[in-house]
Amino acid sequence: MAPYDQKPDRKLVASMETFHEDRILMNGERERRTKRRFLIEQDVRYKMLYGQRIAETGSGKTVNISSGGIWFTTQALLTTGMPIELSMTWPVLLNDSCPMKLMIYGCVVRSNERGAAVAIERYEFRTTGRSFQAQPNVAAAPHAELRYQA
Repeated sequence: MAPYDQKPDRKLVASMETFHEDRILMNGERERRTKRRFLIEQDVRYKMLYGQRIAETGSGKTVNISSGGIWFTTQALLTTGMPIELSMTWPVLLNDSCPMKLMIYGCVVRSNERGAAVAIERYEFRTTGRSFQAQPNVAAAPHAELRYQA
């Protein structure tokens, strides 16, 4: 699949190129992943959870993502087996106007000096609201109503 483009005034930070499903790994084994992975580079924030408490927080960048897992850079090694919550800005606007955030809930399955892999248990898209700007050249008089346009 070729990279996609958005409106020229918006910086493109995602590529819909995918890894080949039948590639051979460096150790000679066949790739076992069955889900298509997408190369998406976005800032990500994470929370390591210990029960209902937040044990650790940090940030990084996504490297690739599929419906079953995500690989991202981290600031430190993460504990394998721990529940984790990830939050990232989705690179495409809903209806060309509304920013979205992808929330991922899962478990750390691997971590090394390059990053961490998380098996996705569930995910959800959340809208983050539209950005509003005041109309130009509108002077606010006392008790005047300011109108905003999307």
